[in-house]
Amino acid sequence: MTYAVYVDGQEGTTGLRIHEYLSQRSDIEVLKIDADKRKDPAERARLLNASDVSFLCLPDAASREAAAMVTNPKTCLIDASTAHRTVAGWSFGLPELCKGQRDSIRQSKRIANPGCHASAFILAVRPLVDAGLLSPEALISATSITGYSGGGKSMITEYEAASEPKLTSPRPYALGLAHKHLPEMMAHTGLKTAPVFMPIVGNFYKGLAVTVPLHLSLLKAGTKAEHLHEALSRHYEGERFIRVMPLRDAGTLAEGFFDVQACNDSNRVDLFVFGSETQVLVMARLDNLGKGASGAAVQSMNVHLGVDEALGL
Repeated sequence: MTYAVYVDGQEGTTGLRIHEYLSQRSDIEVLKIDADKRKDPAERARLLNASDVSFLCLPDAASREAAAMVTNPKTCLIDASTAHRTVAGWSFGLPELCKGQRDSIRQSKRIANPGCHASAFILAVRPLVDAGLLSPEALISATSITGYSGGGKSMITEYEAASEPKLTSPRPYALGLAHKHLPEMMAHTGLKTAPVFMPIVGNFYKGLAVTVPLHLSLLKAGTKAEHLHEALSRHYEGERFIRVMPLRDAGTLAEGFFDVQACNDSNRVDLFVFGSETQVLVMARLDNLGKGASGAAVQSMNVHLGVDEALGL
């Protein structure tokens, strides 16, 4: 069977990468809009409604407008923006989130693709909350370091021009403590309070790692690093795109430095627990353009269509 797929916003970083994934597929017919009609609402609406699946790779306001154009009940929308990630009626496009999430994605015609930082944070934290080790009332923090491609075309151009010395060093941002991923980070982990979250952009194209530091004394009484590792391993048992690495992974520690880019060019997430007797670091690593964006969107499409979840990935 062949499925008609349209990418609204096909010239952006996420849209271009989705096209790369789809170009490998014999079961996908990609509907393309003429360059001179990319901003023509009537033509966009026609293609959206002609598709089995449409990806919205647009700013939030434009994604809401595009969603309102769809009148065909058979069209499934997968929105890569922030607009619908905590909106009722939209399934969260993270199949590994919890039991039943794949069924939700399969049945829904409205799927919100997770943010890159949020995906890593949620995959690291949700199993700990579900296992009762981390209280939903816990006050925690997280740091994320990411490649500059996460900033889209303008940031990519800025870094690749390499005209300013300040771009050679890591740059913390979102210091107003209101990052746009925070609502989904709370909604899909069960946390009652937003984490203190500091993202950092580095002078490399792609790759992302979120670190969640925890004092064991603030977790369920008697919790050790082994219990956190066991909770992650149990939650993701059998998941083809998630690897729970060995506790205090010797290979990762061998050179003393963590490789943020080791999941690049894959749809994989690596999860780690490093710990002492009193503290732990829970870490999640992914490709911010893969499982953090375009790869996750295609994975959700596969789940929704009922084809092999790894097809094209």
